[in-house]
Amino acid sequence: MRLLIKNGTVISGGKAERADVFVQDGVIRAVAPGFDAPCERVLDAAGCFVMPGYIDTHTHLDLPLGSVTTADDFDSGTHAAVLGGTTTVLDFATQDRGMTMQQALRVWHEKAVGSHCNYGFHMAISEWNGARAAEVPLIARQGVTSFKMYMVYDAMRLDDGAMLDALGCMARCGCLAGVHCENYGLLNELIRRLHAAGRFDAAAHPLSRPALVEAEAVARLMRIAQLAGTPVWVVHLSTAAGLEEAQRARARGQSVLLETCPQYFALDEGRYAEPDAAKYVLSPPLRSAADREAVLAALAGPIDVLGTDHCSFTMAQKAAGSGDFTKIPNGGAGIQNRAELLYAFAVATGRITPERMSALLSENAAKAFGMYPQKGALRAGSDADIAIFDPARRRTISWRNNAHRCDNSPYEGMTVPGSVRDVVLGGELVVEDGRLVQRGRGRFVARRPCFPPLP
Repeated sequence: MRLLIKNGTVISGGKAERADVFVQDGVIRAVAPGFDAPCERVLDAAGCFVMPGYIDTHTHLDLPLGSVTTADDFDSGTHAAVLGGTTTVLDFATQDRGMTMQQALRVWHEKAVGSHCNYGFHMAISEWNGARAAEVPLIARQGVTSFKMYMVYDAMRLDDGAMLDALGCMARCGCLAGVHCENYGLLNELIRRLHAAGRFDAAAHPLSRPALVEAEAVARLMRIAQLAGTPVWVVHLSTAAGLEEAQRARARGQSVLLETCPQYFALDEGRYAEPDAAKYVLSPPLRSAADREAVLAALAGPIDVLGTDHCSFTMAQKAAGSGDFTKIPNGGAGIQNRAELLYAFAVATGRITPERMSALLSENAAKAFGMYPQKGALRAGSDADIAIFDPARRRTISWRNNAHRCDNSPYEGMTVPGSVRDVVLGGELVVEDGRLVQRGRGRFVARRPCFPPLP
């Protein structure tokens, strides 16, 4: 199929220019002003941004969590994702204790069949030993070149020594390790104190995980990574104090990838005073207004990539913890709203440029996770994954008009000044005027090493 996108502002590689994008057989063949060629389909993108398809670096689809499973699987989750301009999700294939990484990867490949956008995997690990270490190069050769470790959760937590060894092992394969940074001992003690004081309500959740619990863990991770001599990725950064610790590590010469999510610049802890506070029980929790402002400001510089941490639960699932906030499943919906929230809070307010928006949503992720320039770029030879964003397309966010199966949205009732209009995936128009018009077009993205393997 030949497709021509005309009259738009092409935003890629840190530049914005009026140009046309010519696509043939799933690949971008030309980006040039006034381009003309016979085509089966022509899209007029006048007044719109034409961007590389967005990459969500952090999703949890069809994830079992204790006695519940996330409301969204790959069918509903990627439907919502592609409507929001996301052409590739990087989901966490989760290796439970007693399971091999190979088994986990097979399970997630099965879950992803029929995906409506492209998908890749990070491997989330729950244990570290010689058998798991031996699997790392095998997993990397299958195109999964990033891993995740947790400092919290009884079923997933690794100790510092295990993380040190794992970081070195992964880096020798050019694999990037991400870490969920919260201090396990501190948050457990704070939970004990809150319970002793009779606090079991959802509003106590952020009190159990204050900013310093994240900051301490980020600082500790930075020193572990320094000792290992490896790059490291901080997932869903949410605080000014955590940002400061990461910046100190960068000042020492360490390579640190920083990710945040829209909830940390669009919402704050005042939401826990609302009657449906359980909806906002996330980890990390929503933060103070000052932290929110710090994260928003950091979008212009220290933050590298924007994920969603989409981990959705229905209000009925959330209600299982009505008598104890520690029993509320942690997570929220947001996979469809990432670009429009970034535009509303950062671009429309003059904090960042559209070029920076494109970098945060796509280019930086493609570079960090071994996909560039096949993904994350609009240039001849790149994959034809394209998002057409209309700054004049106003939309009010609601779970009722989002495609995910979750019956709630943390952004309920927000009116945003711009939204995605059309999406091209693999050279095919899959979203037209905000509607999914082709289903099941997603393919697995086998990724290269994230950086040259370390000795």
